[in-house]
Order: sequence, then C-alpha cells, then structure tokens
Amino acid sequence: MSSNRYWLRMLFCLCFGLTAMNCLSQNVQFETAELTIETAEGNSIGIIAETARTKRQQEQGLMHRNSLAHGKGMIFIFEREQILSFWMKNTRIPLSIAFISEDGKILEIHDMEPFNLTPVQSSYPARFALEVPQSWFSRVGIRVGNRLLETQDLINRK
Repeated sequence: MSSNRYWLRMLFCLCFGLTAMNCLSQNVQFETAELTIETAEGNSIGIIAETARTKRQQEQGLMHRNSLAHGKGMIFIFEREQILSFWMKNTRIPLSIAFISEDGKILEIHDMEPFNLTPVQSSYPARFALEVPQSWFSRVGIRVGNRLLETQDLINRK
C-alpha cells in the first residue's frame, strides 16, 4: 500500500507541475506599439501590435487566445535578419503573417491555420514577423512590397 501512495503522490506532483507550468506560460506580458504600414499608393494603415522581443514572449506568441480584433496583431522582433519559421501550436485563431526586412519592406505574406504544426518559413531573411487576423492584410490593402515605417523605433526600443 505504501508503494501505491508513493506513485499516487508522484502522479499528483507531475500533474500539478505541468498545470502550473502551463499557467505560467500563459501569463507572459507584452508591451504594445502603434505601427504604420505605408502602401504603394501612399496610404497609411495603422495597427496596434503587441511586441514579442524575448524568447519567452516569442514562444508564447498568440497561443491560447480566443480572438484577435481587427486592427490588432503581434510583431516579433529579432536581433538580426534571418530565415524565420512559425507554427500554430496551441493557436486557436486563423492568422496571416508578414515577414518584414530590417528596413521595413514586407517580403511575403502567408495565411496560417489554427493548431497546424507545419512550419511556415520565410523565403528570405527577415528581421520582423507581423501576425494579424487572417485576411486582414488583404482587406485593408496591404501587399508584398509595402513598408512598415517604425522599424528603427522597434529595433532601438529595448
């Protein structure tokens, strides 16, 4: 009987530990930034984006959210331009992602499906990735080649 109690306690500790880790991972804090994307026609499109700079913020991303409002998103900021790769683990919201160069040029845009573990990888080195509700870019007229204006502010802000 003592052996059974030991294993029961071990199972309880394991379950409690995993639950606590999951709760902690969902309590990551994000700052927000007001961003502007300039279209080829000269229009300025605004978006409020949470910023993901740290490894922990980038790992959490938009996981476990039930919705993301029109005009809202998350921008991932990396230390240098590199090939970026994203997946939709534990992400319930259909998203579109733009890979953006250090000088702000939108290099490519992809749609991503909820819970899909297939990586979506940039074809070119990028410094930023901007996630928004799926189809938001096309609905507001943002295309490849348009430019994110605040890149230097994002890089310089720590």
